[in-house]
Amino acid sequence: MKVGIVGMVMALVATTAAVPVQAGPSELVYVGMHGTEVRAGRFDTKTGSLTMIGPVASVPCPTWSVKHPRLPILYVANEDGNDGTKNGSVYAFRIDRKSGALTKIGEADAGGGGTTHLALDSRSMTLVASNYGGGSVATIPILRDGNLGKAVSVVAASGSGPHRRQAKPHAHSAQVDPSGHYVVVADLGADRLFVYPFDGKKRTLDADAAGRARDYVAAPGSGPRHFAFHPNGRFLYLVTELTADIQMLGWDATAGRFSLLQSQSTNEKADNAQSSASEILVSRDGRFVYAGNRGENSLLVYAVDPLTGHLSLIQRIGSGGDTPWSFSLDPSGRWLLVANEKSDRLSTFAVDRATGRLRDTGHAATSPKPVSISFTR
Repeated sequence: MKVGIVGMVMALVATTAAVPVQAGPSELVYVGMHGTEVRAGRFDTKTGSLTMIGPVASVPCPTWSVKHPRLPILYVANEDGNDGTKNGSVYAFRIDRKSGALTKIGEADAGGGGTTHLALDSRSMTLVASNYGGGSVATIPILRDGNLGKAVSVVAASGSGPHRRQAKPHAHSAQVDPSGHYVVVADLGADRLFVYPFDGKKRTLDADAAGRARDYVAAPGSGPRHFAFHPNGRFLYLVTELTADIQMLGWDATAGRFSLLQSQSTNEKADNAQSSASEILVSRDGRFVYAGNRGENSLLVYAVDPLTGHLSLIQRIGSGGDTPWSFSLDPSGRWLLVANEKSDRLSTFAVDRATGRLRDTGHAATSPKPVSISFTR
């Protein structure tokens, strides 16, 4: 039976290779999921409509992806091994721009179980992989042809929290800071933002030189999940999954340290027992911050004070489905595409770039258990 399922998936992958390019301006969209397929679609940049192509690759658990900055290559996190039985990995796929089909060209062991998030540092050409199950972060070199080398450093954290999901560290996201000198890791299990010195030439982390004084200690039981730096490099915005808070931190790149400057809840109801924040993005011009609340199926828009970096809530709007796991802005900044995991729905919102506000366009596409979205041109 298992062989039959794999055969059907690969047959679908082969079928998608015959899908013609749509007329008019469009972008390829790749959808990561809770399942065993990467799915592709074509996004109309004039109307905001998304037409799904279907499955284009088979991966044990493809929850996150990121595109090479220049080459037609997509990197996909394989979140296998959350149970501790094996390591997760990162797949490298070549993109067929005409059909959307993906061809696997390489794979790298991520050094820990449950690889849940990827970030690409274009200066050093390094992938930073967060291993949720293993509580570790790995740096993986990107080779000149776009393929992946072996992980050159893997750092496992320590720590725990009071929540039942915090018995051990769970690295949920990580990225190189704007200065290029540190890797910051949001760890849900340890209630920390770990800060590790990063050598861009060697593409390695230095755990021994990190120093506990550099780590940002979040409130017990808050569960840091995802974060985004402001374009000016001085502020960081963090969402905590377990308490659904959004925090604004000052970032001193010289010392490699954070300071808490503002904190507020993303919950509309103060007594929400289902608190769960998911995603956070900063607009390219740094004027607005977008956050997702899975407990209330909502998106929040904040205006950024240009001097202090403080946030002011300007809009709260439904996510267009159930459980907004993540969302992505298209390269133009005119559209926000939301992955509503429980309702198998990808919803399109128009972005007013003058006010930052969102408008549900009514355009939606169906895709099983979507959790991440990557735009590619």
